[in-house]
Amino acid sequence: MKNFKNSGIEWLGEIPEHWEMKPLRAIFNQRNEQNKVLELQTILSLVKDVGVIPYEEKGNIGNKSKDDLQGYKIARINDLVLNKMNAVIGSLGVSKYNGLVSPIYLVLYINDFNKIINYYSYIFQTKTVQKFLRKFAYGIMEIRESIEFIDFKKMFLPLPPLKEQEQIANFLDEKCEKIQNFIEKKEKLLSLLQEQKQALINETITKGLDKNVKFKNSGIEWLGEIPEHWEMVRLANFGIFLKGNGISRQDLIEDGEPAIHYGDIYTKYEISTTALKSRISTETAQNITSIHNGDILFAGSGETKEDIGKNIVYLGKEKAFAGGDVIIFRQKKNNALFLSYALNTKYVKSLKGIDSKGEIIVHIYASNLKDIKIPIPPLKEQEQIANFLDEKCEKIDSLITKIKKQIELIKEYKTTLINEAVCGRMDL
Repeated sequence: MKNFKNSGIEWLGEIPEHWEMKPLRAIFNQRNEQNKVLELQTILSLVKDVGVIPYEEKGNIGNKSKDDLQGYKIARINDLVLNKMNAVIGSLGVSKYNGLVSPIYLVLYINDFNKIINYYSYIFQTKTVQKFLRKFAYGIMEIRESIEFIDFKKMFLPLPPLKEQEQIANFLDEKCEKIQNFIEKKEKLLSLLQEQKQALINETITKGLDKNVKFKNSGIEWLGEIPEHWEMVRLANFGIFLKGNGISRQDLIEDGEPAIHYGDIYTKYEISTTALKSRISTETAQNITSIHNGDILFAGSGETKEDIGKNIVYLGKEKAFAGGDVIIFRQKKNNALFLSYALNTKYVKSLKGIDSKGEIIVHIYASNLKDIKIPIPPLKEQEQIANFLDEKCEKIDSLITKIKKQIELIKEYKTTLINEAVCGRMDL
């Protein structure tokens, strides 16, 4: 049975009695070599859960000239590479190659043979260390929190005997590999379910429920054939577009008037909602565009072309409000739930992506949406299709939620496992 002592370090707590504590500078040196003589040309990249690998293995060969590479830092096999702008959220890895990294990276190397690099790599993955590093970080919290080597040097780290470092690193390598395999299988299943859901929406919205009807050419190559009695109609022909305004994240409160921020559309909802999760004060709401039951709400901004223009339909009874970069489509002629499904088909998503603008933040405007044509069946058929899709998609969404919970739980287990092992609290 191990005896423990207080490490004297708040984030670490108790450690085995025979372990030492050392300042980071006694364990690591900084490698700050620039590629001045073009010794190396392989550009390396940090890849989540893999470590540091060449760009071409990541699927991006890069486009750097030899002159560009002169300013890059050298990283060697078994160096610890940290993205100093994201180190506080565990963006780091052990390099498997001799190569080059961007100047935004910190490159550290073990300064003697009495330490195992993988053991220390796991230490920097613990939430307690990341929380400690935040004290020295500067920048926008949870987006870009940078930290410099001079601040890393203020840390104290545990130094177990070499054999124990090796045991801990090997144990965690084996366990984490199994956990990662589990996660990858679940994520693949998630992807298959999402593809199944998308295919179901695409097929039902464009072909209907009756497979015995006659079909005609939609006139749109990507869309193919639609039932003969359906029409292809521009959005602008049967509704109007409005613009949300003036809700920032700082305006959101715990209790108040229901509201929707553009980011909510692609992070909090699927297809439809009867209740909005965000709230604003009554005073703020006085100057904000209101939304009504049946309004289709588009995200006018996003981080990717996949996010941009995602839409939901608001089916709530409460008067609610839409923030800036929410585009509102209002109509009374057609079933609003059917329209929301129709505007989330692969065909319409591709149109939104083509019309979007921007690199870092992507935007789309009402002027891009008004010319989108969608297949419109008779009203009764719209209702039947919307109800059918709701029933089928609810079952798929239930499975997706269950799998996401499994992934979340195994990640929590991994976090706990790493923390307990690197602090010497497990018998290996």
